[in-house]
Amino acid sequence: MTSSIVPIRHSEGLAKRPLFSAWYRKAVLKRLQRLNDGHLRIVEEGSAQSFGDLSLDPITLRVHSPRFWREMALGGGVGAGEAYIMGWWSCSDLVGLIRLLCRNRQVLSQLEGGMAWLSKPIHALAHYLHRNTRSGAARNISAHYDLGNDFFALMLDETMMYSAAYYPRAESTLLEAQICKMQVLARKLDLQPEDHLLEIGSGWGAMAIHAARNFGCRVTTTTISKEQYTLCKERVTAAGLSDRVEVLFCDYRDLHGQYDKIISIEMIEAIGHRQYPIFFQRCMELLKPQGLALVQAITIADQEYDRAKRHIDYIKRYIFPGSCIPSLTALQQAMSKASDLRMVDMEDVTHHYVRTLADWRLRCQHFRKDIRALGKDVYFERLWEFYLCYCEGGFAERAIGDVHLLLARPDWRPNLGAEAA
Repeated sequence: MTSSIVPIRHSEGLAKRPLFSAWYRKAVLKRLQRLNDGHLRIVEEGSAQSFGDLSLDPITLRVHSPRFWREMALGGGVGAGEAYIMGWWSCSDLVGLIRLLCRNRQVLSQLEGGMAWLSKPIHALAHYLHRNTRSGAARNISAHYDLGNDFFALMLDETMMYSAAYYPRAESTLLEAQICKMQVLARKLDLQPEDHLLEIGSGWGAMAIHAARNFGCRVTTTTISKEQYTLCKERVTAAGLSDRVEVLFCDYRDLHGQYDKIISIEMIEAIGHRQYPIFFQRCMELLKPQGLALVQAITIADQEYDRAKRHIDYIKRYIFPGSCIPSLTALQQAMSKASDLRMVDMEDVTHHYVRTLADWRLRCQHFRKDIRALGKDVYFERLWEFYLCYCEGGFAERAIGDVHLLLARPDWRPNLGAEAA
């Protein structure tokens, strides 16, 4: 994607460089010399340097302020994101740049290492302060989801589903793909009219409404986002489903009762790795002995998990404080340790997330003026653009993934008639 945002102009100009700027620049460029997959071209003050395979079309990074080098050298990926927010650099293809760095893992590791270690204690302290105690979880969810329903209504489609869609055809729209996703999840759970479904993480109510309206089941859905709770209740009422759908403002750890089915869509990443065993224990306790649970989760490779859970990246710093992307093994180990749940089916839906993020990004571009009218300034615009491109590139290169996990209590048996149908 070509950046259409005009860089912020700073009074010092490029001529007046911050202390040690040349040193920071040299350190970053030295690491980039090891690029071999892709072609990166860096333009600054009218001069250009190229790295990687020069026979390929270049991705062009333009430096607009020497402060970029300091942020990149000392902050790694977080620093690059902060410098982008400030307008200190732009890129001809931001998603392509993220993909290029993902393909050059050794270079990426060196950029995250090196002098970037100097800022890690600060980021680690911030992440610790955002850990998911009950009060901390509420603050963390509020920091993201309470940006305003009006904003998310512009970025998302009419369902307001904020998770990977499921595109049945190449020409499917985002709305069609989100409706298809809800149908796929409901079918995997084998929802029946007599079921009582618990949803952990309401979003804005789309899944609860879809399940009650199309499958006739009762639904209890819970959230700790005030903005989501308010709009979710309004949407349930508007759909005429208040008798079938109960909306709670409650931490999942404080829920009571037992349910036939449980669904949780991309909520587990927000709770932090220390909470994984608690999550599965509570799912077991809330699920009847013959019950099913479906968890849609963003994941990271097992080989990267230990590093990632300690590392404070751009997402943890600016988008989802207190979060941690799990690996499949981490989830399975937590589930086995804390519950009697067992995995009976899994589907990798990573490729669907690439398109979902691209569609969200295009909607943000289309509704740019409307987003500005909500009071979101150019800094927020760049912060969000970097976030969406960062994720899209990561999913495209499978640095991160997305899965549907179907989990069962010991007394569950498959409905063979439903499978045949």
